[in-house]
Amino acid sequence: MEIAALITYYRTERGLSVNKLANMAGISQSYLRDVELGKKVPTITTLSYICDALNISLAEFFTTYCQQEAGVDSLMNEIYRLNPKQRKLLEDFLHSLLSDKARDDISDC
Repeated sequence: MEIAALITYYRTERGLSVNKLANMAGISQSYLRDVELGKKVPTITTLSYICDALNISLAEFFTTYCQQEAGVDSLMNEIYRLNPKQRKLLEDFLHSLLSDKARDDISDC
């Protein structure tokens, strides 16, 4: 997960709009929007303001970021080792999990 996507994740998890988070962090809404779209990379100082507004520490943010990246890299490395038939089976399996999850989510309502 990219830094931009992680900021968006934390923002939406907390139910904050871009405008609200930008105001809380003391930065402009357009700047935060550009950060979330990956058009700009925040400085550590700006990221610390965003993290403060999200009520997380920089350490927690980067720990999550590094864990996400390591997990994805590890998984992707294993997927690349599969032959085309195995990849297709994995893809079918993942689709079945996701469709089962969607059905479970609907029945929980």
